Amino acid sequence: MINVGVFGAGGRMGAEVCDAVLADPELELVAAVDPGRVGTQVGGVTISSSADALTDAGADVAVDFTVVAAARENLRWCADHGVHAVVGTTGFSVDDLEDLRVRFDASQANAVIAPNFAIGAVLMMRFAELAAPWFETAEIIELHHDQKVDAPSGTAMLTAERMAAASSEWSADPTRDYVVDGARGATGPGGIHVHSVRLRGLVAHQEVLLGTTGQTLTIRHDSVERASFMPGVVLAVKQVSGRPGLTIGLEALLGL
Repeated sequence: MINVGVFGAGGRMGAEVCDAVLADPELELVAAVDPGRVGTQVGGVTISSSADALTDAGADVAVDFTVVAAARENLRWCADHGVHAVVGTTGFSVDDLEDLRVRFDASQANAVIAPNFAIGAVLMMRFAELAAPWFETAEIIELHHDQKVDAPSGTAMLTAERMAAASSEWSADPTRDYVVDGARGATGPGGIHVHSVRLRGLVAHQEVLLGTTGQTLTIRHDSVERASFMPGVVLAVKQVSGRPGLTIGLEALLGL
């Protein structure tokens, strides 16, 4: 049995994680932390304000779906206290990740940080990476709900990074005259343009558009409900103890 604690347990994603843990016979929900929901119950566990609730309850793994400012501190706490971490929070900087890598390398705990726990989204990124060398132009459109505070999404940025690493042959942007500043979106790795949409009614969606002479390829993934992320989260919770140090992305856990 793996004892699990959840940071951000009072939020939508935190609640989904709690439900997924409760539904799996190999996992047990033992602690929940959310400063905004202290004293309320989730799955028979009273939500606490302090990470110390995890060690008090004997948590083996902490799952974090919060915001980056909170997640940064939560992860440092996990490294210092020997609690494995599974993290779906996005927005970490390169410096953040390097700091966390050093901390977990020196810790008895491990961490898995993934910009997207939907297995279909991980496959989408892999397909885009495979297609990249065969196309000269590409753009990424990521679409999320209207409560997401960071842009572009971690998934979009990781997709662009992997495509740029797979091919250095990208055509230059022909745009010279901008009617509206920012009309071409952000410029990501390899000069690949990334466009962010924030719209009520969406959950998490991404299109990768690739073009070459006489043809285009569109690779799209849609998460239509938050439950789509839970199989990946549960997989990471079960495997994190065997993944030394810091693992970025779900690919290694899927053998990709």
